[in-house]
Amino acid sequence: MAYSSFIALRYLKGRRRHTPISLNTIISIGGVALGVMALIVVLSVMSGFENDLMKKILGTNSPIIVSSFNDKGITDYNQQMKKIQEVPHVVSVAPFTYSEVMLTSPSSVSGIILKGVDPASIGKVTELSKTMVAGSISGLNASGPVPGILLGRELAANLGVRTGERVRVVSPFGTITPLGMAPKFQEFVVTGLFDTGMYEYDSKLAYIIIPVAQKFFGLGNSVTGFEVRIDDLSLSAPLARTIQNHLGFPFHARDWMQMNRSLFSALKLEKITMFVILVLIIVVASFNIVSTLIMIVIDKAREIAILKSMGATRAGIMKIFMINGTIIGVVGTLIGLAGGLAVCFIIEKTNLITLPRDIYYISHLPARVDPVELVIICASAIIISFGATLYPSWQAAKLDPLEALRYE
Repeated sequence: MAYSSFIALRYLKGRRRHTPISLNTIISIGGVALGVMALIVVLSVMSGFENDLMKKILGTNSPIIVSSFNDKGITDYNQQMKKIQEVPHVVSVAPFTYSEVMLTSPSSVSGIILKGVDPASIGKVTELSKTMVAGSISGLNASGPVPGILLGRELAANLGVRTGERVRVVSPFGTITPLGMAPKFQEFVVTGLFDTGMYEYDSKLAYIIIPVAQKFFGLGNSVTGFEVRIDDLSLSAPLARTIQNHLGFPFHARDWMQMNRSLFSALKLEKITMFVILVLIIVVASFNIVSTLIMIVIDKAREIAILKSMGATRAGIMKIFMINGTIIGVVGTLIGLAGGLAVCFIIEKTNLITLPRDIYYISHLPARVDPVELVIICASAIIISFGATLYPSWQAAKLDPLEALRYE
């Protein structure tokens, strides 16, 4: 072992024989470990929140939505679906209708989004079938005098209805009578409930089949748009542009990131801000390293002078204290890494912290560890710790051995 490494390790020890590590060293390591652990936990929770939110959005909606600027909707939608299928990376396409209505029950009323879907194809573009907690999508095809409707679990709870009970859909676009506009309404029987885990969808969304929606809203043989599923989410933006160019005017294609841009942009900005703020914890911890090394330099001034008189160079003296501080940073980083991963594992596996879904979109606090973020956090902590060694090392290197040994 080089003398600089040997001496650096000795300087980390306590003065007494029964104290293997000095108290100042333990405090410095603890400060770095706390900062690294806080960074890992906070960024992992934010990554988990973003990832969970993305899964819920893509579980209910497809990655690409194609609509038309034409107020009458899309009439030749079978032909347009074939054109979309010709685009590379497109897996499946499903038509849908979209309307805002009032949904009433004997005990309550709620404004909702009513989507008309094709039960045979909706499962190919979304994960709706996996979210069903009562009944099934095929229940919409049940023949009978009253058509079926699928409700979100929260919406059903707000209306006070269960499967098999009836609700009434009221459209604001009714028929004109001598007394004015008369709202149009129709009864539906609840054939199934779904739970996406996202309060915004579970409390404001309902599904019926397309033929019933076309008849009720007077759409004729037209639909509102298409949901498109692709094989690579990273290509959603360029594929949306390709589909729009392939179909031409008046069609308009948007990818899921574009439709939720404000939400994910806010999450990204918040994540960067939290990273910068929490890095300051490591910066503050690095001052402990500076003070620890300065105290060692003052305490070991006589030994530094002896080393210099024996031929040690300034670079060698600097190396002693740089190794000393870097060891503190590396050990603190490793302890913080282990602690952060342990906390994230507990949060993710035990659902330890629950959240109100109507505020945070999700029911519990998630945690998703990103290896790239771990590398950035650990590298930042070690670099900051190394930077904290420069000033004390320089002070030790410029120490005059004659001054240090004058009164010895």
